[in-house]
Parts: sequence; structure tokens; C-alpha cells
Amino acid sequence: MASFEFATASQILFGAGWLSRIGPLAAQAGQRVLVVNGRGAGMAGELFDILAQAGVQALEFEVPGEPTVELVQQGVDYARQERADLVIGFGGGSALDVGKAVAILLTNPGEVLDYLEVVGKGRALVPPPLPCFAVPTTAGTGAEVTRNAVLGVPEQQVKVSLRSAHMLPRLALIDPQLTYSLPPEVTASTGLDALTQLVEPYFSNRAMPLTDAICREGMPRAAGALRRVYENGQDAAAREQMCLASLFGGLALANARLGVVHGFAGVLGGLLQAPHGVICAGLLPFVLEANLRALQARQPDSPALARFDEVARLLTGNATATASQGIAWVQDLCQALQVPPLAAYGLRREHFPQVIEKSARASSMQGNPIVLSEAELGVILEQAI
Repeated sequence: MASFEFATASQILFGAGWLSRIGPLAAQAGQRVLVVNGRGAGMAGELFDILAQAGVQALEFEVPGEPTVELVQQGVDYARQERADLVIGFGGGSALDVGKAVAILLTNPGEVLDYLEVVGKGRALVPPPLPCFAVPTTAGTGAEVTRNAVLGVPEQQVKVSLRSAHMLPRLALIDPQLTYSLPPEVTASTGLDALTQLVEPYFSNRAMPLTDAICREGMPRAAGALRRVYENGQDAAAREQMCLASLFGGLALANARLGVVHGFAGVLGGLLQAPHGVICAGLLPFVLEANLRALQARQPDSPALARFDEVARLLTGNATATASQGIAWVQDLCQALQVPPLAAYGLRREHFPQVIEKSARASSMQGNPIVLSEAELGVILEQAI
């Protein structure tokens, strides 16, 4: 019998127009709420009105770009100064991650770097956080149901995680209507992130029956909806499917592991000014090829090999699709969504040794179904530029 653990947000609400339900829930959790608001989260005014009607005082903390250690510390200081007793992350993955990080650091002593993995001290976050709600306005990261926050450390040119089971939000509220106004390029980058976060956990060495079921359900949803919503952002049915795919990806990665794509993405995200989903898309087909070749050569009896054809069938909708056809489908999708090569964002061959060395220490790398050599990792980067 399989043994596994599965954990997620205490409550998940999903439905078009369901932002309206957050007022009474917030009032039950606190009276002074820090709203960590992402740049361009155009529905923030509606959220503030809903909170005011529920008698909750809202304090705004804006996340202008990618989350960093310094920004999180500023949020902690502001929330402490204003005596916030509830945190709501409202926006894309950056806002949600900052919200989760602020909520838990308000109850744990010390600085962010005391708890950060890889480049920090990696201490355990022990006391539970302030109550935290997560309301995504994009469909990609699944951060509303994950137990970590990805933070940039600019001086070391890397992104790494603050991680704890306590960081799972008390409430994840997903309202597809909040994504209707996303521009095509954001729809593409976040949607490709969602797709990657359904594919990698399915191949992960920590995959389990429950995450497998979630990934099998999510992959065809993303595959069928992403092009549609990229071409027509007002396609309500496609927006709903992408929000479900994003949620499922978050559930999967929080309970299984990821792989080489995200192992690289954390480092490349600190090095390049490129959207996370674009980095993932630029790597995904080449990582799939490298994993397939390595497994065939070194672990031909690996159960992960049987999954390549299955993923191809889930993505293409073709019951006889093979692994190579699935990889080709991913490449075609990236072209249709106009994903540029990583060289367009400044990745150069002279970066490869540093990127490979740092990526090898990333926790996501440990989930890959097979350990890839430095030479194999170098080939992936060469293909991605």
C-alpha cells in the first residue's frame, strides 16, 4: 500500500463572483487586515469595499514587482506597526507569496534570512502564522494552496523559498472573474506556469495517487483552454478551466515535488528579467527530452517512463499519442503563445556553469525522476537559448 501525506489550505472557495463572499469570512478572522496587493490587481477597490461593508479596516501594502527579502521585511514592519491581525494576499503569485511570508514572519522572531533555504540559515518556522487568506487574480502559480513563498535575493542573483507547512493559507478564494482582464502576455506566462506545475509533479519521484489524480485532471484542462484564453480573454469557460488548472497545479506541487524546470527557474529568475512562466515554458520541452533520454539509457525499468506517453495523450487529446508527439505539442504551444528563447532575456553561455552549480542545490531538482549530469543540464540550457 502507498503511504503519503496531503495538506492544503484549510478552506478552498471556487466560483465566479465569489469575491463577494470574503467580507464575513474576514470579519471572523480579524479586524485590521493587511491587504498585500499586486501591481495591476485592478479589482482591489472592490475588495476594499467588500471589507469595509463587513466592518473590517483594510491597510494596503503594494507589491510592485517580484518579491524580495527586503520587500517582505518592509511588509512585516508595516503590519507590525499597524497592528494587523489578518493578512490577505490579493494578486498574482508575487502578492500571494509576500502575503504568506509576512503572515508567518509576524509570529516568528528574527529576520527573513534566518528561515530562508539555500542562501539563508534554514531555521524552522515554528509558531503558526497570523490568519492568511489568498485570493489570486492570475491563473498560473497556484500559490493560494502552496506551503512556500519564492523570494528573490538580488545580491546573490537567485530566488529561493521560505517554506513551512504552517504557510498554507487559512482560506484560498479563487474567483475566475478576477482573471478576465489579464492581457495576453500575462495569460500566456501564467498559464504556461500552471501547465508546467501539472506536468512536473506527475513525473516527480514524490508523486502519489492523490497528486497523480489531480495532475491527470488538470493537464487536459490547461491544454484545452490555454490557447483559447490567450486568443480571447473574455472566454469565461476557458478562464474557469485555467483557474482550475492553476489550483490543481498548486495542490500537486505542494504535496509532490517539481523537477529540473523549476530547479533551473529559481536561479534563472534571479539572473534574468523574465516572467517565471516564460522561463518554465522555455525549458519544459527540452527537460522532457533530456529526462526521456536519460531514463531510457540508465533506468529503462523506471515507472516514470510509462508516463511520457500518458502525458502526451492527456495534452494532445490523441489516444495513440507518443512521448515525442507530446513534446512536440508543448513546443508548438510555446510558439503559438509567442514565447521567446531565453537568450532574449539575456541568458548567455558564460552563465551556464554558475546556473548549473546553483540549480543543483535547489530543492526542486531533488524531485526530478532521474539525476541529470552537468553535461545533460548544459544541453538543456543550450537548447533553451
